[in-house]
Amino acid sequence: MTDRLRAWIRHRPLAADGLLAAALVLVEVLFVLLTPREFWPRQLPAALGWSVLAATPVALRRVAPWPAVGAAVATLAVPVLLGHAPTTQSMTFVVLTYTMAVHRSARPAALATVLLWVPVAIANAVAPLEGPLEIGTAYLVLNNALTASVAYAVGRAVHARRLSTRVLRERARVAERTQRALAEQAVADERRRIARELHDVVAHHVSVMGVLATGARRVLRRDPDAADGAIASIEDTSRATLRELRRLLDVLRTEAEPAADLAPQPDLAGIEALVEQVREAGLPVALQVDGVPGPMEQGVALTVYRIVQEALTNALKHAGTATAAVRLGFVDGCVTVQVEDTGRGPGPAPDRVGHGLVGMRERVALYGGTLRTGPRPGGGFRVSARIPLEPLGAVPA
Repeated sequence: MTDRLRAWIRHRPLAADGLLAAALVLVEVLFVLLTPREFWPRQLPAALGWSVLAATPVALRRVAPWPAVGAAVATLAVPVLLGHAPTTQSMTFVVLTYTMAVHRSARPAALATVLLWVPVAIANAVAPLEGPLEIGTAYLVLNNALTASVAYAVGRAVHARRLSTRVLRERARVAERTQRALAEQAVADERRRIARELHDVVAHHVSVMGVLATGARRVLRRDPDAADGAIASIEDTSRATLRELRRLLDVLRTEAEPAADLAPQPDLAGIEALVEQVREAGLPVALQVDGVPGPMEQGVALTVYRIVQEALTNALKHAGTATAAVRLGFVDGCVTVQVEDTGRGPGPAPDRVGHGLVGMRERVALYGGTLRTGPRPGGGFRVSARIPLEPLGAVPA
């Protein structure tokens, strides 16, 4: 059943159930046409009309369920008047029993089943219909009781399955919302952390400009060339500060954090010491540098350091008995970082959000770079980043 058909049935229950009632009448017509003529009702048009009347409660089964049950019980007078029980009557009782069992709780469903089938048992016992086949009253009562039990049991099973499906869907929605909230919180935490570190970088640049300005003012009269060099350094530093301030504003989207420590932030020079610390912690690490590092913004150098630091920390935690390799490249106006290990990689943790990977992604994106993480061929884990290097004298729009 397509989603469009389900939606149509859900929004037009009266029309859908009317079609179901017409289908029941059509089934009886086909049943009559397939039986020998000697078993046909004596007045076929009248019997067809009674069949339509017996199927009418099906059309009301969802818009007015209890009136439909009462109307179905009232049609038990049809066999007495007609001397013939329409096939649609028994099918109507089965459909109503199933419907009440599906759409109602256990007590109303059981009550509806009793109200439907107890009068049927009484009618079979008091006024059994005569036919070409001699069927005992006890057999009829037992057969109707079995039919009612099966219809009720199937309806309750469908009711339980639908309820379970709704509960699972709600749990999935709650889990999705929780996961989304955790991911957003992780991004926010990393953005605040990056903002604090960029604040340190900007504060350092401003301090340098202050020192250079003081020196330039002191030597301006006796050594104009030295003062000019200091002012040129102030110019370059101020432009770098503007770039860092722009990026700081990009990530600073939450409440102000406490004042950060003005200690110098690590850069490329600290990567070798970092690798040595990881070796001492028990993970063999090889460091390779391709190309010559050129002038770069301190924020980019800090990003490279943090990527290596986070990747080696994860390798130390999750790789087990393994080795790692750090490769830095400085070619074509870009810096590339690649950290690989030969371990088992981080295990699945669906209820946690990896702040480290989120932080690396945020840092690299801040400088217009790309980051790729995942298992490497042959086992282990790989972190690869590429960051373009902007000229120090340029101020981005």
